[in-house]
Amino acid sequence: MNIAVYPGTFDPITNGHADLVERASKLFDKVVVAIASSPNKEPLLRLEERVRLVETVTSHLDNIEVVGFDCLLAELVKRHQANIILRGLRAVSDFEYEFQLANMNRKLAPKTESIFLTPAEHLSFISSTLIREIASLGGDVEQFVHPSVNQVLKDHFRR
Repeated sequence: MNIAVYPGTFDPITNGHADLVERASKLFDKVVVAIASSPNKEPLLRLEERVRLVETVTSHLDNIEVVGFDCLLAELVKRHQANIILRGLRAVSDFEYEFQLANMNRKLAPKTESIFLTPAEHLSFISSTLIREIASLGGDVEQFVHPSVNQVLKDHFRR
């Protein structure tokens, strides 16, 4: 079985993330969407809320498992018996950092391969950081996120 782990903070999950999960679900037997607690990044949404939103957005896919984690990614990969780490690349600027991560993960989990997917072109400019900023300033992010995510952001930033 090919089991892929797709790690990230998903703060919040965007249509770009959802596009990658959807396509990965067709490529791999199972996809574990692994949501990092990332306390150092000071996420806007609590881990439990991010897990719930990703579960909602991906609920139509049969081979997706959503988990929160606060351990080393290599440990999570071993725990789920995964052989693939899936990462998204939006732009060339993402590549250098992702290349470093892939090489480190190769050392920490040598039986695991890193695979990169790019989002659909019309989604390539979307990032969680931009979505949070637009929503925090009262902007409309409806076209960039699932309706459930949009509502959570509206409720969070309601003034």
